[in-house]
Amino acid sequence: MADFCTGKHCPKCGGRNCQLISETDYRSGKYGFGKGCCGYILFGLPGLICGLCGMESKSKTRSYWVCPDCDYKFRA
Repeated sequence: MADFCTGKHCPKCGGRNCQLISETDYRSGKYGFGKGCCGYILFGLPGLICGLCGMESKSKTRSYWVCPDCDYKFRA
């Protein structure tokens, strides 16, 4: 019950003031050159936008504990 009130213990220095944070990493796909060329042939200049179709963007969120005493970061 004491860990719930004061936070998690730091494995490096033993500090009890660790705080939970989350980091999000975003990654986006690349422009599809082949799709853009086909769109240009079929639709002209506005068809270049077809290269953007199917682009995937991924995000990954991870949670970490951070010790303010020694700045050690470890996974939750």
